Amino acid sequence: MASFKIITNTTADLPMDYIEENGLGLIYFNYIMDGVSYGKDRELDWKEFYRLMREEGRMPTTSQVNPQQYKEYFSEFLKENKNLLYISFSSGLSGSCGNSVLAANELMEEDGECRIIVVDSKCASMGEGLFVHKALKMQAQGKSMEETARYLNELAPHLTHVFTVDDLNHLYRGGRVSKAAAIVGTIAAIKPILHVDDEGHLIPISKVRGRKKSLNALVDYMEEKTKGYPGENNIVFISHGDALEDAEYVKAEIEKRFGIKDFKINHIGPTIGAHSGPGPIALFFEGSSR
Repeated sequence: MASFKIITNTTADLPMDYIEENGLGLIYFNYIMDGVSYGKDRELDWKEFYRLMREEGRMPTTSQVNPQQYKEYFSEFLKENKNLLYISFSSGLSGSCGNSVLAANELMEEDGECRIIVVDSKCASMGEGLFVHKALKMQAQGKSMEETARYLNELAPHLTHVFTVDDLNHLYRGGRVSKAAAIVGTIAAIKPILHVDDEGHLIPISKVRGRKKSLNALVDYMEEKTKGYPGENNIVFISHGDALEDAEYVKAEIEKRFGIKDFKINHIGPTIGAHSGPGPIALFFEGSSR
């Protein structure tokens, strides 16, 4: 048995087979569609989720994981391993991270033998997934939970996220970007480019005209951020909001420019998709800065 168990969330958008293969603990973030709550006990097919948003204008909402729910999740994982490394969704996008710290502290007070470390990834979607991937590599190398947590905190400012969306209205509705940014993003054919900053917030950084240019802009950003960066970039993660063809285009451009051969591509799950809407393409890699 590993000396500690790594726990992630559905917000990391990792494929379920990857989660199972690597023995990861999984915490579900619930979302609500048409008054029905979906999560661990009830799931909606992701393609149907995006169809409902795209074709029927449905507007899902999400909720934080509260401290009591975290206590229940952590208590289950503690039955398997007394040492838990929880990699949380960005505190800049949700209050759930703070709730997990409250729950972890309570459990450690109740049981002096358990140890729970919460690392605020400042990441989202498969950026959080890549962060988890890096943690698993440290664990496989025999690093301790404390060593792995220290490494992750040092890595966080270099876990670069860049993405484009079809429009910013979904992000505005969820309070993730300003109204002014959303208005600019709705102008015909203008495609916004955003990144996640050091505090884990979504920040619009530029805008281009047309979808193809927006996809190329993601790869341009990667070129800018990896130039002279001494860290490793032997794997790149890409997530998409039911836009696999565009994700494959970005992958091909990266292969062409950088010679990288190892990729993990997956759809953006409903928890993130509720805020980003259909159509986003997001790119994650290590860089000199975010």
